[in-house]
Amino acid sequence: MQVHSTKPQMSAPIRAPTWFSKRRLLEEKLQNLHKCKNLNQTKQLFAQIIKLDLQRDPYIAPKLISSLALCRQMGLAIKVFNDIQDPDVHLYNTLIKACVQNSLNAQAFRVFLDMQERGVFTDNFTYPFLLKACNGKNWFHLVQMIHALIYKCGYFGDIFVPNSLIDSYSKCGVVGVSLAKKLFMSMGERDIVSWNSMISGLVKGGELSDARRLFDEMPERDAVSWNTILDGYAKAGEMNLAFELFEKIPHRNIVSWSTMVWGYSKDGDMEMAKLLFDRMPAKTLVPWTIIISGYAEKGMAKEAARLYDQMEEAGLKPDDGTLISILAACADSGLLGLGMKVHASINKYRFKCNTNVCNALVDMYAKCGSLDNAMSVFNGMTKKDLVSWNAMLYGLAMHGQGEKALGLFSRMKDEGFGPDKYTFVGVLCACTHAGFIDKGVQYFYSMERDYGILPQVEHYGCMIDLLGRSGRLKEALRLVQSMPVEPNAIIWGTLLGACRKHNAVELADEVLDCLIRLKGSDPGNYTMLSNIFAATGDWNKVANVRLQMKKTGAQKPSGASSVEVDDEVHEFSVCDQLHPKSEQIYQMINTLGKDLKPVGHAAKVSAEIGEGVI
Repeated sequence: MQVHSTKPQMSAPIRAPTWFSKRRLLEEKLQNLHKCKNLNQTKQLFAQIIKLDLQRDPYIAPKLISSLALCRQMGLAIKVFNDIQDPDVHLYNTLIKACVQNSLNAQAFRVFLDMQERGVFTDNFTYPFLLKACNGKNWFHLVQMIHALIYKCGYFGDIFVPNSLIDSYSKCGVVGVSLAKKLFMSMGERDIVSWNSMISGLVKGGELSDARRLFDEMPERDAVSWNTILDGYAKAGEMNLAFELFEKIPHRNIVSWSTMVWGYSKDGDMEMAKLLFDRMPAKTLVPWTIIISGYAEKGMAKEAARLYDQMEEAGLKPDDGTLISILAACADSGLLGLGMKVHASINKYRFKCNTNVCNALVDMYAKCGSLDNAMSVFNGMTKKDLVSWNAMLYGLAMHGQGEKALGLFSRMKDEGFGPDKYTFVGVLCACTHAGFIDKGVQYFYSMERDYGILPQVEHYGCMIDLLGRSGRLKEALRLVQSMPVEPNAIIWGTLLGACRKHNAVELADEVLDCLIRLKGSDPGNYTMLSNIFAATGDWNKVANVRLQMKKTGAQKPSGASSVEVDDEVHEFSVCDQLHPKSEQIYQMINTLGKDLKPVGHAAKVSAEIGEGVI
């Protein structure tokens, strides 16, 4: 008898059909489609949706519109919407929200009007989405209209709706904050968002004491509540109150610490800012950016550069916000060395500079006087916007490169960029510094005629400076008198400066009267008139002006100059003894004075005591 041994057979795994797996995978992807910010993934899903003819599905269409909106593809989002024959309120709300997310505020209201025309009723989500589009004083009346519609529809029962109204009113200036307060006080039920929105509105409106009173009355507080008040104190420069509040915060987060570092940096107290920065339990790019920018703004290049190195050593690579903030601080303080260090870091990491970062580099190099580097960055930009052209043009203009600036202006127009009001400030400055008087006059009158740009006070200031420098004072005065707005102290001051240059005594007297009415206690104006009289030898009038200045009780502050040496900015004023090397500096000045005498140079001394000019 033969025995056959049989091996147990392994059963093959049951596998789902391919069509089922693909369908399930698609469903999983569609579930989170409204959160997808990756354009390639969204386009792939879009292609699959069209292939399966699901683009009109009431569940899929809103998700697809949301994803396209996050990917800044509003043209496609609107196309998806238009393909649906009878959109419901949910789909309308989705498109309104998408428009607002992409700053297409007017389009959002057009969608809302289309919704009304088609007879689709709103719900409690429609108006909060519309209110997000209302941002600023100009929207106040529209917010009031929406408020009336909300009241008519009876949506105040959903606390999300009045909270949105409070937030929108708070962005509409003093009148808006007042109405937000009324609405807040009338609410029968308030949640923590209601309180935070109202406190934020009061802080924005500068009503810090009322904001603090409301904060103290809160039944419960979260991190937003504490940080809102803290931010208000920091922006108002009330750092003692900010520190007291900071000490009381039960759970400080990165925002709390960053706000304090920012507040002390803006207040100029870098010692305290650094102390808090060092004590932070964890640091992100935000506090690093704040502290580095703070040192840069104060002209403390070595400290800023050292911290920048430490940030990189900590494994943090700068992002767009960090680069732009630090470069802007370098531009304002003239820290070319630190700016170049940041640029080197960009190249080291092969950072793909977007237009905003490139603009910050151009602006930094231009303001620091490194025009070749500015032009190199500018010419290397793959995509320029109007800010790029304006930054380069203004840089050339301010450093006496008038012809090059005007050539750039022509090139800008040839490449299809229309000028704006900032462009013309640069153009007029270029004409002023290069002495192109007639060209400047032509450009000024072409603003409204050829480009529809109404000249503003800064353009008039440039023109008065242009005419004043060339001695065309009567023409400058006529321009001041023809201004559509009341001339400010800067306009009259510019004209007074021109009077000083050309010793126009009678006109200077007339201009000073206008200046005194606007800014009576400014000693600089009296000093300038005194110098004009002194230049003509009228010492009696010099004495009268000095006496008049004495009666106001004002003293002219000393002028100051700054220079960057070895990555550090040094500031000096008249008869300054504060610099640690002041003794050696004055010895060098005396030596230079002695060396200049043999070659026939004599120091000029103005009528203002102690104001020697070498």
